[in-house]
Amino acid sequence: MTHVAILGAGAIARSMAATLRGMRDRGEPVSLYAVASRDLARAQAFAREEGFARAYGSYEEMLADPAVSLVYIATPHSHHLEHMKLAIAHGRHVLCEKAFTANAAQAQEAIALGREKGVLVAEAIWTRYMPSREILRGLIDGGAIGEPRMLSASLFYPIEQIERIRRPELAGGALLDVGVYPLNFASMMFGDDFTRMDSSVQLMDTGVDRQETITLHYADGRTAMLSAGTSCRGDRRCVVSGTAGYLTVDNVNNPTHIELFRAQDGFAQPEVIPLPEQITGYEYEVRACLRAIEAGAVECPEMPHGETLAIMRIMDDLRAQWGVRYPFE
Repeated sequence: MTHVAILGAGAIARSMAATLRGMRDRGEPVSLYAVASRDLARAQAFAREEGFARAYGSYEEMLADPAVSLVYIATPHSHHLEHMKLAIAHGRHVLCEKAFTANAAQAQEAIALGREKGVLVAEAIWTRYMPSREILRGLIDGGAIGEPRMLSASLFYPIEQIERIRRPELAGGALLDVGVYPLNFASMMFGDDFTRMDSSVQLMDTGVDRQETITLHYADGRTAMLSAGTSCRGDRRCVVSGTAGYLTVDNVNNPTHIELFRAQDGFAQPEVIPLPEQITGYEYEVRACLRAIEAGAVECPEMPHGETLAIMRIMDDLRAQWGVRYPFE
């Protein structure tokens, strides 16, 4: 049985709590063990409402509890490195919410510390762990759309009024919060070996990015067109186009089905490919962590450290193009 603890008691922590309850109720070997907040009353309310056994008003106190095995970090991007270092120092396995850290240097530091301590350190970018990833790859690699040539993906939510999105000291902006999803989709489908990256950005009055477009150019002529933002609501669709057809994904953030359009069918009626039902979608990353811990691994094959670092470096390069720096950098 893996005793899971959550560091942070915000909205995304509640999504993970619902995931863990669903897994437990299905007989999976996880327990809702502990939650920590800087505010003890908040932690106690969270534990009571979500069904956790223990509540702590100190992150350090929770991580010192020898029963804690896997820690899910659900704090703002700006604090991920600090909280991962604390968990790793106590010998706890770590699943850290995306974006993994504020920049690549921080990511490298956390990964190195985890490897030195011999504990799992994984990024909770849920789409990397979902079955939709392998289903899509199977379709593309199997020639369902011919030779893939073009990809588009976008993600927009009207969330820029939220403090952690607006504030540069919290590593705010669209890129680390929502832009990371189209980037990961392009990475999963086309890889990271692009030869040129163009972008444009609109900034908030606080200096962080409000919305952006990103174009990745690959040596063989493939192109990925990506967009993300925090000022409006978008359709969240992905399209991968090939020489013999194209496929669409309804939601880059949490796919529920794929539609396959083939030239041989005249594009008249798509083949609809449903994706497996899920608890919340977070269960796949938790299961990957459980397998890795059981195997004594320090990374998950679904999102290895090299891929986490590659995405962080891309986001660093984009922010450098835009002149966006966080105060602590």
